[in-house]
Amino acid sequence: MSSTHYRICPLCEACCGLEVRTEGRQVVSIRGAAQDVFSQGFICPKGTSLKDLHEDPDRLRQPLIKREGVFVEASWDEAFAEVESRLLPVLQQHGPDSVAAVAGNPSAHKISLLAYFPRLVKALGTRNVFSASTLDQMPKQLSSGLMFGHWLSIPVPDIERCDWLLMLGANPMVSNGSLWTVPDYRGKAKAMRARGGRILVVDPRRTETAAAADEHLFIKPGGDVFLLLGLVNTLFDEGLAKPGRWSEHLNGLDELQAAIQPFTPERMAEGCGVAAEVQRRLARELAGAKAGAVYGRIGTCTQRHGTLNSWLVDVLNVLSGHLDRPGGMMFPKAAAFAANTAGKPGSGKGVATGRRRSRVSDAPEVFGELPITVLAEEIETPGTGQVRALIAMAANPVLSAPNGARLAKALDSLDFMLSLDIYLNETSRHADVILPGLSPLEDLHYDMAFPQLSFRNHARFSGPVFAKAEDQPEEWQTLLRLAALVEGRGLDVDPQQLDDEAIAADVKRFAGEHAEAVLKALGDQRGPERLIDLAIRSGPYGDRFGLKPDGLNLARIKAAEGGIDLGPLQPRIPEILRTPSGCIELAPPLLLDELSRLQLPEANEGLLLIGRRDMRSGNSWMHNLPVLAKGPQRCTLLVHPQDAQQRGIAEGSDALVRARGAELRVPVQFDAGLMPGVVCLPHGWGHDLPGMRLSLAGERPGVNMNSLLSEAERDPLSGNAVLSGVPVEVLAA
Repeated sequence: MSSTHYRICPLCEACCGLEVRTEGRQVVSIRGAAQDVFSQGFICPKGTSLKDLHEDPDRLRQPLIKREGVFVEASWDEAFAEVESRLLPVLQQHGPDSVAAVAGNPSAHKISLLAYFPRLVKALGTRNVFSASTLDQMPKQLSSGLMFGHWLSIPVPDIERCDWLLMLGANPMVSNGSLWTVPDYRGKAKAMRARGGRILVVDPRRTETAAAADEHLFIKPGGDVFLLLGLVNTLFDEGLAKPGRWSEHLNGLDELQAAIQPFTPERMAEGCGVAAEVQRRLARELAGAKAGAVYGRIGTCTQRHGTLNSWLVDVLNVLSGHLDRPGGMMFPKAAAFAANTAGKPGSGKGVATGRRRSRVSDAPEVFGELPITVLAEEIETPGTGQVRALIAMAANPVLSAPNGARLAKALDSLDFMLSLDIYLNETSRHADVILPGLSPLEDLHYDMAFPQLSFRNHARFSGPVFAKAEDQPEEWQTLLRLAALVEGRGLDVDPQQLDDEAIAADVKRFAGEHAEAVLKALGDQRGPERLIDLAIRSGPYGDRFGLKPDGLNLARIKAAEGGIDLGPLQPRIPEILRTPSGCIELAPPLLLDELSRLQLPEANEGLLLIGRRDMRSGNSWMHNLPVLAKGPQRCTLLVHPQDAQQRGIAEGSDALVRARGAELRVPVQFDAGLMPGVVCLPHGWGHDLPGMRLSLAGERPGVNMNSLLSEAERDPLSGNAVLSGVPVEVLAA
């Protein structure tokens, strides 16, 4: 029987709507959903790969238990019994900090994981919590928290009304946005230029985004902080700093101006490689733009000064008067789950860091997490609080974090490891038990995080395309059952009872004395659907359980296939602010202190390594899907022809890339669009380790760029790993 299903893609931040045609249990086709109010029919290759993912014979469908070094299939009851017998003794003997928890990137795209993993972490009571955020985005979350009062109050470009857009370290033509949910960036950028707008890209490589822009400027890898300081200095020096209507909502303007004074464009040119006159021109253009915006992304975060970069990007938007204005950098208003739409508007507790520190390196906690790069040493180092067990959820840090070889060795020394994963991959191969999740086509979908980062406000929901296997639990049920196990409630607790208890506590916090009436209004919904309905109805557009009859609820969103458009972004200052002062904090002491220690980099005679993304690749876990894996080899080393000639390297030949005592052998591809002195490798490859079940990925494994990187190098404020601008030696193989 032929059917057509609406589905939201869970494979990247664009969150596009899909139209999935099926015949019985088979996927016939996947295309962009024209009726989707947000993506309007756009689709990238990752969307079509959902068929391959659902049908992948390597995808795990039964729990695995390791017996004498070999994984064997087991029932769910057997798997949970193994967890109980292996994990609980570690907790009982060594305490809560002996168990670490780590969440990977895919968990951000599944509400069953994102909403329920914190319940497991709370039950564990461990201080050793890690995620992929300290590999790519924690600097932006920290700077946003310090300036605006919440970790996810992150402004995004209002591209549909913008007329001047400067991007640093960002390639949305490939990513469709990052910490900026913007499907079909290409089409939106084309429309912006057609109406007379200008797009400028700063990057060490002429990326796909740079090639389609009006202007591309090379920058020394790691030099973004110096360029940004030169721009801010120019705004002050030339009297261009005019925050406009936000002046009454600013703290620290004078302190900022004093701190920035020494960082003139003439001095900063040495650090960034962008001439002083160009820096001044950019600052003048920004100040003179009718609707301008500065946006920095992953390339600005994965450096030594990632938090300073993230702060200075928003300082530029504030000083030029483009923050929170149509066409500038604006704050989305999500229909649900956004802390900056709850509580008293205009002020709050703000954020705090360093409430605890890592045991070995003394790295500060940020947003409840420690840097993932300290995980190996926390396992290896004896003493009170040593990590002896690990729960990894949709995480592959052996491949995605620096020096994965050290981490892999550390994982093998654990007393117990549990993975929640759909693949037997570079990390989960070290587990003692693997509990598989559902295929995305067997699960409902509502984005918790990405509406808080979207170019336009919206609310969308999609249900499962296929029914799951009868014995397969929902992932939220698995997490609740694990939490109950850790709390000593045994194996026989009904997940539904656990869910009822959890939602009752949530409703009590929201509704107080009216909690019973609210629970009744939520009806017989269960799990994430009940959670979503509560969040929507109590959110900024919600029906408030009857107090606003024309407001939103989950039933109304379900009835509107393709979602509900909530309109363009609107100004939100001061309402969005959650700082104790009720102001935008322009000069947080933590950042000024770090700025006072900033020094120009020493000259580098060798080559600097940067990473890159590909439209057909999503971190480390999409290389096993035929529709994405086909075509030319993508794991190649991009080298400028001039640098290759100096080293006697021919295009298509292999090169040796060396750093930190590690060496990779990789095919070379010439790229005149690279800044001379820079080489480029993609992230997420290296599928040649033993014990995995990634058949297709193993045919063309590529090399792991992160094996060249040091786990000791990180942004001192956010703990984010340094993944870019790393000195390497490149030789002909």
